[in-house]
Amino acid sequence: MKTSIATVSISGELPDKLTAIAAAGFDGVEIFENDFLAFDGSPADVGRMVRDHGLEITLFQPFRDFEGMPEPHRSRTFVRAERKFDVMQQLGTDLLLVCSNVSPISLGGIDRAAADLRELGERAAKRGLKVGFEALAWSRHIHDHRDAWEIVRRADHPNIGLILDSFHTLSRKLEVNSIRSIPKEKIFIVQLADAPLIDMDLLYWSRHFRNMPGEGDLPVAEFTRAIAETGYDGYFSLEIFNDQFRGGAAKPIAADGHRSLIYLGDQVRRHPDAGSLTVKPMPERAPVQRVGFVEFAAADEDAADLTAILKTLGFRKAASHRSKKVDLYQQGDIRILVNTDDNGFASSSYAVHGSSAYAVALVVDDAQQAMERALALDAEPFSQPVAAGEVELPAIRGVGGGLLYLLDDKSDLGRIWDIDFEPSVEGGEVEEAGLRRVDHIAQTVAYEEMPTWLLFYTSIFAAAKTPMVDIIDPAGVVRSQVVENASGSLRLTLNGAENRRTLAGHFIAETFGSGIQHLAFHTDDIFATAAALRRNGFRPLQISPNYYDDVEARFGLEPALTERLRAANILYDRDEHGEFFQLYSPTYGEGFFFEIIERRGYRGYGAANAIFRIAALKKHLRPEGLPKING
Repeated sequence: MKTSIATVSISGELPDKLTAIAAAGFDGVEIFENDFLAFDGSPADVGRMVRDHGLEITLFQPFRDFEGMPEPHRSRTFVRAERKFDVMQQLGTDLLLVCSNVSPISLGGIDRAAADLRELGERAAKRGLKVGFEALAWSRHIHDHRDAWEIVRRADHPNIGLILDSFHTLSRKLEVNSIRSIPKEKIFIVQLADAPLIDMDLLYWSRHFRNMPGEGDLPVAEFTRAIAETGYDGYFSLEIFNDQFRGGAAKPIAADGHRSLIYLGDQVRRHPDAGSLTVKPMPERAPVQRVGFVEFAAADEDAADLTAILKTLGFRKAASHRSKKVDLYQQGDIRILVNTDDNGFASSSYAVHGSSAYAVALVVDDAQQAMERALALDAEPFSQPVAAGEVELPAIRGVGGGLLYLLDDKSDLGRIWDIDFEPSVEGGEVEEAGLRRVDHIAQTVAYEEMPTWLLFYTSIFAAAKTPMVDIIDPAGVVRSQVVENASGSLRLTLNGAENRRTLAGHFIAETFGSGIQHLAFHTDDIFATAAALRRNGFRPLQISPNYYDDVEARFGLEPALTERLRAANILYDRDEHGEFFQLYSPTYGEGFFFEIIERRGYRGYGAANAIFRIAALKKHLRPEGLPKING
């Protein structure tokens, strides 16, 4: 599978774009005309830059408003085309993209358009060049790839072919099966883009909301399978117009693009009708059995506060690491590590972010295969020295530069607690509170990072993303999406912050980056858990009394239940599947907190309650401008 990306897809000056595209691992690049025109060097200079990066120029684009023009405009289009051919020959590329006409003065007619393209093909052939015709979804006359193919077919010229673009086909909900009958040699290049499902003008949707395959809602894999069944073996190229990407850093966006194409190719390869698409094999997406552990980095004084909170939650100190200052706190199937070691990555993480949950371990079916897949999808591996006889955990870099460890139950990775840790005799005074497992992990990221991490998780692990939900904060809106599997053993909520006045935005600003902002633990009986927590000295987040009057009326609750909720500061929600109960801790550090939940069939995450708990949580934050105080 040969990969390419249009320079318009990422931000920056042309040299920076080429550097990012090459670093991401692409084979080729489309030169978008505006990027070339804004560059001070000659076409030959651009061509040399591209080749010096080990890239091929897959096409030059766009050439607009060509076919079906009345005279004298028609004659002028051929003059314009000859000038583009001059540039292309100096660049060192042989393919020009012609997009279907949007001019109000253009004339319709399949034969008229075919005649124009045939003449353009004759001119291109004299220079050893080719022309690809693409149907724009909002074109005046030709906005269907089937009509574009008919024009190319009637033009009947070896230097005239078709360019297929997933957005133009899928945004109009056109039948992709029609692609399968197009001869592969007449498809000159394939452009790919995804997009969220939004009901708006096609041109505006295309110019502002395209994203990488797998980041949106369009059936791009189905489109690509149809291409593959033709036997096409040319470039698959990304053409992305997105306001967020234009304002983001070129390097990570280019890396996202390359990952999206590799993941798309793997999806197509696994389908029975994969066609001739050649993709390097990789293991299947990794099923997740459970969260293995969550690890905090802290200094000694911060760790005292953290462990005090853990004890009120019913966690006992179960073990200590044999060679590092790492303690294990456990309850049910939940394992929390508190790392106060002066060396290693945890210490570096603490120096940058302060006390934080910097690492998560997921237990998968096969950690080695999961690691192989992650690396095939351009994940960044992580390793650090371990003492003799200790288990070396496979890991990749995750959200905010933190770590994602991969464990399994079939190797020494599943015996790490016996091999690397010594049991502790502490913790006998703590009463367990009935916390069974990690229900979900909430990671707060900058809003523009959300597509990156949604693609990261869904491409590596056997999980899917849910639709976006708006979380209302008194100071703004936070966008939230969940990555989850069918069994519920993996639930990751990604919350995108757009301003620092929200609780999520404050967390990112004060901890210097994205990361885990809260952990949610599951209990089978939240009222029994709340009682045990009180006996342990836990102080729950105080919820406004006004909330309970409203929730009673809204759901028709019995007054006795409302009073139990109020007395324990428990929040309530309900969906078509069942009931949901939430209990929160106040914030720790710069906005981190714990959540305890009970699900009675309920499948959501209590979004309707967010504004109430956020308002309560904000009362515990350090006011802006005051210094941080350890301890």
